[in-house]
Amino acid sequence: MSAVLPVSVVVVTKNEAQQIVACLETLKDFDEILVVDSQSTDTTQEIARECGARVESFVWDGKYPKKRQWILDNVSLKHDWVFFVDADEIVTPDLVDEIHRLFEKGSPVCAGYFVTGRYLIDGRVLRFGMPNRKIALLNKTKMEFPVVNDIDIPGMGEIEGHYQPVLKNSSDKIGLLETYLIHDAFDDERAWTFRHEKYARWEAGMTLKNAWPTDPVPWREAVKKALRGSKFRPELIFFLGFVLKMGFLDGKMGKKLAVSKYRYYKLIRYFTK
Repeated sequence: MSAVLPVSVVVVTKNEAQQIVACLETLKDFDEILVVDSQSTDTTQEIARECGARVESFVWDGKYPKKRQWILDNVSLKHDWVFFVDADEIVTPDLVDEIHRLFEKGSPVCAGYFVTGRYLIDGRVLRFGMPNRKIALLNKTKMEFPVVNDIDIPGMGEIEGHYQPVLKNSSDKIGLLETYLIHDAFDDERAWTFRHEKYARWEAGMTLKNAWPTDPVPWREAVKKALRGSKFRPELIFFLGFVLKMGFLDGKMGKKLAVSKYRYYKLIRYFTK
């Protein structure tokens, strides 16, 4: 498909020189590509400019809004439709084609769309197990990232955590894109472990303070509440991913993903005590 997509892609970065090229190369169909960088000390900004992206700098002041909402509030974007892509994500041609179809007849009917991330482990994209799903494509006039009570929680950072943007008008709808992007989260296992220990401390603090915003999809909210309240959450997550979602069909890599999620939720359980 040749038409340029009327979407501003936003890639948030900090020291992503090793991955930024692979990410940006998949985004050529979008009308605007913006990299918002948090004072990288490597060559992330230079590489992004060489790839044709516009680069903006972000310095967090320790308060809300955090990074993604700050971008929506303060950075001049060409389009109301914004696609948030992480530097360790690769947008597949099939996903680009689906977004083209979404815009064929004008602005999409929903306020935002969930995008599924399939994990890439040791060079292989996993087909089964529990994927990562988030509202990444949204209309900035209809959705926003909520303010939550997490500023004093250990592990908290400059970017919004593991929760979804919310609707400004409750009558608007949220959709789901059928195709996926690739999430290369296991390129550096030590970095993954360090990063997820911070996330686990933050998630535990969010639960202890009852600070979680309501998920915009009611059934997802119900499942999340039930899992957060269960002392068997790590075991349930492992069972859901490896057995019910058939992660075992991905062999050793499927088991590696399921075990990593089990360990992550076990950390949350430990920090919640």
